Amino acid sequence: MCAKIKEKVDASIEGKLRALYELQIIDSKIDRIRTIRGELPLEVQDLEDSVAGLETRVTNLSDELKELQDQIIEKTESIKDFKSNIKKYEAQQGKVRNNREYDAITKEIEFQNLEIQLAEKRLKEYKFAVEQKSEIVEKSQVDFSERKKDLKLKKSELDEIITETEKEEKDLVKASEKASDNIEDRLVNAYRRIRENTRNGLAVVPVERDSCGGCFNKIPPQKQLDIKMNKKILVCEHCGRIMVDPNIIPTEA
Repeated sequence: MCAKIKEKVDASIEGKLRALYELQIIDSKIDRIRTIRGELPLEVQDLEDSVAGLETRVTNLSDELKELQDQIIEKTESIKDFKSNIKKYEAQQGKVRNNREYDAITKEIEFQNLEIQLAEKRLKEYKFAVEQKSEIVEKSQVDFSERKKDLKLKKSELDEIITETEKEEKDLVKASEKASDNIEDRLVNAYRRIRENTRNGLAVVPVERDSCGGCFNKIPPQKQLDIKMNKKILVCEHCGRIMVDPNIIPTEA
């Protein structure tokens, strides 16, 4: 049983160069889509981290505010207790039997008054802190709410973009596979090997301003002429990319 040999279209050098360049154009579009899609989750993650951070901030500030409010209640109650104690001691002063008892009660009254002064000072500080903290909490809640809306909108936009690019990518991958089928295996393998060794995935580049379209090094005039003739598969001596005449494809694929 003979294996069916796959025929390649246009076996001329010019045909091979055109096919390679067309394949490069398709693969570059796929690369751009994957680069964009690769950045989108990072954008969403940044927003999610920001929202989480603001949520934690609001929670912590709210807890601090509640603690201050509790301390205000506690100090207010303490002042009531101190005043109640003073009334109790003042009532006892009228029933003392000697100066020693009177002096002892007087000291207690003075002590209670000092406690009231200290509590009122703390109360004033707490109320001022509550006022400041309340403003910060309010602003943080507004920031949190706005950032949460931004995240929801951004996620919706990104989900839509991802859906669209995934469909476009699938179509381009099919086109890339079809284009590869029309090129002999050794050239496809060489093309892929060059792509793997370049940061931008460009294995086939046009000559631009007398220079390699990949590394931008100048190309000797004779080599430029050979490239325009489309009679040889030539690579850049600096970066190893396959160079083609930019007019080899009349309109971009």
